[in-house]
Amino acid sequence: MTQDLEGRVSQALQRPVVPEVRAFAERLAYASGSAVAVLFYGSNLRTGSLEGVLDFYVLTEGPQVEKIWPRVSYHEWTFQGVPLRAKVATMALETFRAAAAGELVDTTIWARFVQPSGLAWLRGEATRQPVFAAVSGAARTAARLAVALGPETGTAEDYWRALFRATYAAEFRVEKAGREDSILSVNQEHFDGLLPLALAADDIAFERLPNGTLRPQVSPRERARVLDWWKRRRRLGKPYNVLRLLKASTTFEGAARYAAWKIERHTGVPVTITPWRERHPVLSAPGVLWQVWRAKKAMERKPA
Repeated sequence: MTQDLEGRVSQALQRPVVPEVRAFAERLAYASGSAVAVLFYGSNLRTGSLEGVLDFYVLTEGPQVEKIWPRVSYHEWTFQGVPLRAKVATMALETFRAAAAGELVDTTIWARFVQPSGLAWLRGEATRQPVFAAVSGAARTAARLAVALGPETGTAEDYWRALFRATYAAEFRVEKAGREDSILSVNQEHFDGLLPLALAADDIAFERLPNGTLRPQVSPRERARVLDWWKRRRRLGKPYNVLRLLKASTTFEGAARYAAWKIERHTGVPVTITPWRERHPVLSAPGVLWQVWRAKKAMERKPA
């Protein structure tokens, strides 16, 4: 192969980011006081749009302060007359690295950062390689599980599809059916050729078949080991993410408004934000989720 995984990841992380996003990332970094890097991700990275809510991860130096991480906050800022909104997750770089490498029970970091992201701000060159290595770890973890979950022989898309379907099911998330297909279709260039590089980086041999499919050389014992690793994370996924939601509700200003926007965007179900729901996002969550569930069931029953 002419390119290794970390080279591929470093190239992807240095993709162009619009000036407004870079300015916002710099503002967030200096406000944190200990940031070493700011990653930008989500659909706005792909489109360059400033509409909706921008998604950032602020990575900090030193040990992780919160036991339930990341710390989530919502920010609004006007830059050169352009109103910007952002959801910001903050966590220590070392915790991010460990989570991306699959060393922790968390599933969100490696499942999120095997997808496209951009380096919107960096404190200095000494931090560049650790950040690139951490994001590369996310690709390695994701690929390892993808081939354990996927078919004996298949296309790269078959394996990524199996991965995203499993991780969405394990997390406490509201997503449309087939979300994994949309991730792959809109990020086709990003995922093209990524799986073989990630497998090679993780010393997982594979065979390229004439019809363009792959046959990973994973022994039954190794597959069982990876699936055991995944079984524990799948079992803890929903409870752990509920804890995160509960914690975020106490620190995430505008949590109810953000959640309503996110739910409608991903499900098509509008959520009415009443003054009581604005003040008590946690207490109102069961009612909101019940409303969304009923609305989705009603849509499914409608004739085609």
